[in-house]
Amino acid sequence: MKNSLKFRIGFPLLVLLIVVPMIFPFIWMFMSAFKTQVDIISWPPKFLFSPTLVNFNKVFNEQNFLLYLKNSVIVGVAAVFVSLLLGLPAAYSIARFKQKRLSMMILVARLMPGISFLMPWYIVFSRLGLMDSYTALILSHILIALPVVVWIMSSYFESVPMEMEESAMVDGATQQRAFVAIILPLSVPGIVTATTLSFIFSWNNFMFSQVLSMQKTRTLPIAVYNFMSYAEVDWGGVMAAAVAIMTPAIILTMVFQKYVVKGLTMGAVKG
Repeated sequence: MKNSLKFRIGFPLLVLLIVVPMIFPFIWMFMSAFKTQVDIISWPPKFLFSPTLVNFNKVFNEQNFLLYLKNSVIVGVAAVFVSLLLGLPAAYSIARFKQKRLSMMILVARLMPGISFLMPWYIVFSRLGLMDSYTALILSHILIALPVVVWIMSSYFESVPMEMEESAMVDGATQQRAFVAIILPLSVPGIVTATTLSFIFSWNNFMFSQVLSMQKTRTLPIAVYNFMSYAEVDWGGVMAAAVAIMTPAIILTMVFQKYVVKGLTMGAVKG
């Protein structure tokens, strides 16, 4: 009885001890988005203040936020679509033919810092006249999304029993047909997981957009950077831009949460 009481009291306290430090920066960011610059930098910090929308007005009216939003959507959707088109067959091949070395090479490519690819990308795109183009950004973001798709889906395809596609092939289907008609429908949670995570990684990428894009194709993370100057940092604008950028990603994650959880756990079950 005592142990049960200790668990009922101690477990929620432990959860709070872990969760509060994680969510406090987000709460602080959200509050600061509605503060004036004076309230943000005041000490001690102000938790009671008069909310203002002036920071969001700067983001949407002064920083051409809708253009950045359009560019982020175009680049993210195109990069994820191409990554799925190339990554799903690649992941299936890795899973069914046990190409562990190829899988490890793809993982290493994902783990390498993006700046190591930045200079080659910059030289190639500048020579081809593709700077400040959607093509340059989409290709660079495929480098982010494709390894995520392959790594998640190769583990997920391994959890799908081979007997199901073998039964389809016995009935006359080719392996390609079995992959499209049997394996892909069974792998929807994994595909949703890979799509969601790769899109979020593309959505949040700052470095490639900062170097490879200019006025026409800049994406949302640049909106945050625009509020920083040598002399001053407009913290209210930074926080408002961060809130505006994070909101679609948070909504996307919440909508597909159950699929993401199932996709990440199913890949760990062989079966």
